Amino acid sequence: MALHPDRLFPADPGVRAVARRLYEGVAHLPIISPHGHTDPSWYARDEAFPDPAALFITPDHYATRMLYSQGVRLDDLGVARRDGEPVEADPRRIWQLFAKHFHLFAGTPTRIWFEHSLEAVFGITERLTPETADALYERIEAAIATPELRPRALYDRFNIEVIATTDGALDDLAHHQAVRASGWHGRVVPTYRPDAIVDPQASGFSDNLQRLFSMTGEPATWAGYLAAHRARRTFFKANGATATDHGHATARTENLPQAEAARLFEKVLAGRADAVEADAFRGQMLTEMARMSQDDGLVMQIHPGSYRNHNSSVFADFGPDKGADIPKSTDYVHALKPLLDAVGNDAGLTIILFTLDETAYARELAPLAGHYPALRLGPAWWFFDSPDGMRRFRETTTETAGFYNTVGFNDDTRAYLSIPARHDMARRVDCAYLATLVADHRLEEEEASGLAGELAYGLAKRAYRL
Repeated sequence: MALHPDRLFPADPGVRAVARRLYEGVAHLPIISPHGHTDPSWYARDEAFPDPAALFITPDHYATRMLYSQGVRLDDLGVARRDGEPVEADPRRIWQLFAKHFHLFAGTPTRIWFEHSLEAVFGITERLTPETADALYERIEAAIATPELRPRALYDRFNIEVIATTDGALDDLAHHQAVRASGWHGRVVPTYRPDAIVDPQASGFSDNLQRLFSMTGEPATWAGYLAAHRARRTFFKANGATATDHGHATARTENLPQAEAARLFEKVLAGRADAVEADAFRGQMLTEMARMSQDDGLVMQIHPGSYRNHNSSVFADFGPDKGADIPKSTDYVHALKPLLDAVGNDAGLTIILFTLDETAYARELAPLAGHYPALRLGPAWWFFDSPDGMRRFRETTTETAGFYNTVGFNDDTRAYLSIPARHDMARRVDCAYLATLVADHRLEEEEASGLAGELAYGLAKRAYRL
């Protein structure tokens, strides 16, 4: 099962040779991981991962959603229930369940990431099967007990230069502060995610607002609410943040007169806003956040288009982020116009747009990013963080937006061991695409080599101001 050195490269021998040369120039560049969901406590405490199932399976909704789709219960995979009842699933049994169903991942990026991690981190080239499961479990279990497999050592082994986490706006960032106070050389930075205090339909929204006003000392007014956001952003920036992140259901933005926005906020604060007004409030806050980014320099990321928690039963029993978020069609041209009218021509502002609606790339997103100075295109994301998704992204955006209105790659993962695997996949796919441009005589190979370095490293570092 050893990984093939030419995986993901073009089948044509001549083009494959170009891709191979381009890849050799970027394969060992440091990893810039500007947007992800690893736990900052890992770096602060630097403790051993508990077991192979906790490392590879239970926290990874790419893995659990596929197994759930084939009838495997989330309880049996160790996924915690909302009610706080202790999970007693045996990690070895979870691993065996995963092995029994591993054939389900044929052709998926999850299999590529998993097998890359087995070989690169543990030296394992055997395929996971029910017959090999116990032996592989024991090898991984023994390895993760060693100092060489702790989070900080893996940070160095993976050649990570900087990694960003995603943190709620009310987070005290204690783990980030502990990392910095420890004197460790690794760079772990937070990202300001205000959804819980911006979305009136979010669970616990009213309590979250009260916490926001309490911790900032600002009054419960529209002006006080905006000032409280500014205070929290300042706190995040003082702790290393360079970006914000906004996961809204739609890309809707608004640019209401401030008096009208204040009246809308009063309805939101009183819990009287209906669904239409809640959506308008979220849209207004995207524009307000963009204005704040003009002032404080934080890069703004917008991730719209997911129907969150589509499976009501799973949400009720297990809570959010359990693999039941589904892409939906998203409008950008009309939805973003109020924000772009307000700030889109500011070349000093960076707004990175992501999508789960691939149909929008050529029709809307590439033309928008190819015109407005403030806009950049985020990489193929989530369901399209795959070889074919990445290739389609380049094919549908490059002719209109070019390479330099994109931001390279980010791994957007909770699965720590998959970070180098994901970046390696992106580098291979980009080199394969660049090689086709060389073969078509649209690029010289020397030029393609420089672009490969930009896509693997330079664009992300500059776009996220890292």
